Amino acid sequence: MEGKDIVVQEIRNGYGTVRIADEVVKVIAGLAATEVPGVADMSGGLVGGIAERLGRKNLAKGVRVEVGEKEAAVDLYIVVDYGVRIPDVAAEIQRKVKQAVEGMTGLKVVEVNVHVQGVNFGPEGREEETRVK
Repeated sequence: MEGKDIVVQEIRNGYGTVRIADEVVKVIAGLAATEVPGVADMSGGLVGGIAERLGRKNLAKGVRVEVGEKEAAVDLYIVVDYGVRIPDVAAEIQRKVKQAVEGMTGLKVVEVNVHVQGVNFGPEGREEETRVK
C-alpha cells in the first residue's frame, strides 16, 4: 500500500453497491502474472523487499494499477528466467492478467504493460539475479 490511501472502485446495481479496492486488482494481476512459466519474480522495489524480509508475502509486489469507473490499466514489473523468449512470456502475461482481472472484477482492462526489470540466472533465484537499475 506504500503509504497511499486505498482507492475503492464502486459499482452500483439494483441490489446495492459493490466496492473493489485497487489493492484487490493488484493482487489479482500479480497472481495471474506469476502463474506464467518464465516469470521468476515480480520486481517490487524497496518497500516490497523490506516486507518480504520481515516474512510477509506481498502479493501486489511489482504491480501498479489505475482504476477508473469501468476500466483499468495495469503495469507489471517482472524478472524473467534466463533462456525464455521474452515477447512470448510478456504476451502470455498480458492475456492472463486481462482475463483474470476482467473475469473477477467486471472491469474492462484497457492495457497491460509489462516491464522486464531483470533476468534470473540461477535455479534458486535471488542470489544469482541481475536487475536493470
